[in-house]
Amino acid sequence: MSTLYVTDLDGTLLNSNDQISQYSIQTINGLVAQGMQFTYATARSLVSASVVAKGLSTTIPVIAYNGAMIIHPATGELISSLSFTEEESAYAIGVLRDNDANPLVYAYVDGVERVSYVTGRENEGIRCYLDRRKGDRRFRPLKDETCMYQGDIFYFTCIADREELFPLYEIFSEDQRFRCTLQQELYRPEYFLEIMPKKASKAEAIKSLKEIWHCDRIVSFGDAVNDIPMFEISDECYAVANARPELKACATGVIASNDEDGVAKWLLQFSHI
Repeated sequence: MSTLYVTDLDGTLLNSNDQISQYSIQTINGLVAQGMQFTYATARSLVSASVVAKGLSTTIPVIAYNGAMIIHPATGELISSLSFTEEESAYAIGVLRDNDANPLVYAYVDGVERVSYVTGRENEGIRCYLDRRKGDRRFRPLKDETCMYQGDIFYFTCIADREELFPLYEIFSEDQRFRCTLQQELYRPEYFLEIMPKKASKAEAIKSLKEIWHCDRIVSFGDAVNDIPMFEISDECYAVANARPELKACATGVIASNDEDGVAKWLLQFSHI
C-alpha cells in the first residue's frame, strides 16, 4: 500500500530554534531517495516555509496557509488555491473594522502574492513577525487602509493578546462561511487569530493531495490544535512530546519531541521504506 507521510513544521519538524536539524534533513532525504512519499502541511506561506525547510527534499507538492494552497515547491506552481468570495471578504473586513483590528491581509494583488498592513499601528507581536521575515517581497506596508483590502483575498491574520482576539474568534468560528483558529505563538506570549475560507484546512488539502498522488494511506505528525482536522482524516497520527494535550488526546501515539528529532526517528524506524 502507498502511504503519504505529512508533517507540520513549527513545533513538529522544526526545533525550538526554528530549524530542521541536520540529522532530520539527512534522515528524511535518505528515505525520500528510497521512495518514501513525504511532504509538509503548514500555516506558513511557501516563501516562509521554504526558508526554514531549506535542504529538505520535497518532491511532492506542499500544503501552505493551513490548507488554503497546495503548491509545488520547486516551481511555485499552484496546484490548488482557495479565496474568499467578494461577499465573504466584505463581511470579514466589516467585522475587523468594527472591532478596530489591525490585520495582516494576504491577497493576490495584480496577480502577485502580497501581505498588506498599515504602518504605525504595529504592536510588538506584529513587529516581531515582520522582523523575522525581513526581505520578504510579499510585504506591502501602507500608510492607511485605502488600498488595504485590494485583490483576491484568501487569508487574514491578527496578532495580539488573547483577550483582544477572542471576541473576533467567537464571531468567525460560529460563522459557517469561515474557518478560524486562535492559538498562541510558539515561544512568545502573543496569540494568532487566522481567518480562512471554510474549505481551507490541512485535512481537506491532504485529502486532495492523497487523490492526486494516488496514495492509499495517510500518516501525519503535529503539535497544535490546528492539526486536529489533519489527525482526524489520517490512518495513523502522531503527536510530538511537546504537543498540546488536545492533540495528544486524538493521536495514535506520542513520539519524541521536536527538539529530539521525533518525526525523523519515527520515520526511520516505522516507514518501511
